[in-house]
Amino acid sequence: MEKSRVAIIKGERGLDPVFKALDLIDYESALVGYGKVLIKVNFITTMTWDTGATTDPIVVEAIIQRLKKLPVEIYVVESDATMTNADNAFEATGMAEMCKQNGVECLNLRHAPDKIKIKIPNGDCLKEITVPRIVTESAIISAAKMKTHMATKVTLGMKNMFGLLPDKFKAKYHAKGINKVIVDINTAIKPKLTVIDGFVAMEGRGPTDGSSVKMDLIIAGKDPVATDATCARVMGLDPHEISHIRTAHQKGLGNIDDIEIVGSQIDEVKRVFKTR
Repeated sequence: MEKSRVAIIKGERGLDPVFKALDLIDYESALVGYGKVLIKVNFITTMTWDTGATTDPIVVEAIIQRLKKLPVEIYVVESDATMTNADNAFEATGMAEMCKQNGVECLNLRHAPDKIKIKIPNGDCLKEITVPRIVTESAIISAAKMKTHMATKVTLGMKNMFGLLPDKFKAKYHAKGINKVIVDINTAIKPKLTVIDGFVAMEGRGPTDGSSVKMDLIIAGKDPVATDATCARVMGLDPHEISHIRTAHQKGLGNIDDIEIVGSQIDEVKRVFKTR
């Protein structure tokens, strides 16, 4: 496996750091052949971006602006979580207003018609998943948040893909072993790009009850394992000790060590995150 390129861009909250990160990883090449792109945001709650809990609309706006250069339909997507209605979260976080200004539709995947089953080859705990057909026909960009997580240590690009499942009550998946479920989902549906919003991150009791941390960072890559592994290192964590990142690498979903870092280097931006 050749080295995976991951961009780390330090900069004040705005469009430019996201543009720089996308350009450094040659984002266009990852989307060749697709007519639709789904930008999957993290809305586990209706809390706004500045709490460190949810994806910042300005990050998604920058992705949309870069995608508008391409011949693709763009959708911003999330599904209901056990505690959160995605439609309410789109409104409360300012994402709906930003999408409206940019002529892009917000989709709650729970209500998307025409769902289909996808088999998971060599799944650790899932043999198949049911997702809206549009998920299988589109390139997925995981627009994640830089956060710690009480159950999975971190919630970054790969954990964000869990929210593509249209079921509202996701506790049944946690019962199966959430780290294994994350790997199974990323085996079935691999994001073409991962863009991690670290303008304001979260440490401590994530994914919702932690403390906000102003990091002024965007981390992006085509390889979801390498992107998450790099972000974990920026947070002072060893990705080999994070079950879903390690297992995804072992299953061939991406690199955990063979990574070319462009932009800033890890040691220049690293901050050790509290995990409790």
